[in-house]
Amino acid sequence: MKQARAWQRMLSGRRLDLLDPTPMDIEIEDIAHGLAFVARWNGQTKGDFAYSVAEHSLLVERIFAIMNPAAGIRWQLAALLHDAPEYVIGDMISPVKAAVGPGYEALDDRLMAAIHIRFGLPAQVPVAIKKQIKKADKISAWLEAVQIAGFTTTEADKFFGKPDANIVKTLAIRLRPPVEVRAEFTQRHAELMDQL
Repeated sequence: MKQARAWQRMLSGRRLDLLDPTPMDIEIEDIAHGLAFVARWNGQTKGDFAYSVAEHSLLVERIFAIMNPAAGIRWQLAALLHDAPEYVIGDMISPVKAAVGPGYEALDDRLMAAIHIRFGLPAQVPVAIKKQIKKADKISAWLEAVQIAGFTTTEADKFFGKPDANIVKTLAIRLRPPVEVRAEFTQRHAELMDQL
């Protein structure tokens, strides 16, 4: 019986097997491009441009660095790449991820391991670092919810937790064309890689 195609051709020319990804088929340009065109919040945000996963990832990395100044460059890179698998599997809001079940999480985990290995990170990020990245991710979600997704502060506090006021007062959501976000994501990745 003929096996169904499980790979996707990337703009770099790579063939990424989504079910069994290898680090050799991961390119940062493909990740940056994909994430710059994937909308968070299912596109239900204010503004002339969708708020992309790439823009979100840049913000999470910034928040992580503010909260963890001694964490080191490799973990800033992990924060930047925390949603990288979404360049090929898309972004789903949390209630949908929960409904889809463990299959989505397993696919995400396999892609993340390949991405991490490709860029010199361990396949699994230490639990303490993962928790700090998740904390930065929730602060980013709170900011997005309040600034561009139509949530009240009370609603955002309920779903994402009340963030440190000193952190959120210095950060603002930016909505930009995907090509600008793609370029900044690629540049930030290069800066972090150069410092490893």
